[in-house]
Amino acid sequence: MIFITAKFRVLPEDAERWPQIVDEFTQATRSEPGCLWFDWSRSLADPNEYVLVEAFRDGEAGAAHVQSEHFKNAQRTLPPHLAETPRIVNMTVPQDDWSELGEMAVTGRG
Repeated sequence: MIFITAKFRVLPEDAERWPQIVDEFTQATRSEPGCLWFDWSRSLADPNEYVLVEAFRDGEAGAAHVQSEHFKNAQRTLPPHLAETPRIVNMTVPQDDWSELGEMAVTGRG
């Protein structure tokens, strides 16, 4: 899978509304057949920073994502809300889902 993590520093005046600002883009991306997940989290250390964790089935699915109309629209509509260019880590990982964190295994439940 293609595993991507990106950090978005949002303008302070848009930080509270960021989930609504990206909602259409998020929903469209999650509907892509090759999208495994597309999840936003807000930093606990910086309320103006959001982290996007996303994964696509393979390189073909990742390419389809960046060529989609909703991605092209996001390229136009999201930067005006950003304080800086997002930072990204993009890796090909030989798996297709999350692995368990064995060092923090939960036992005796369910």
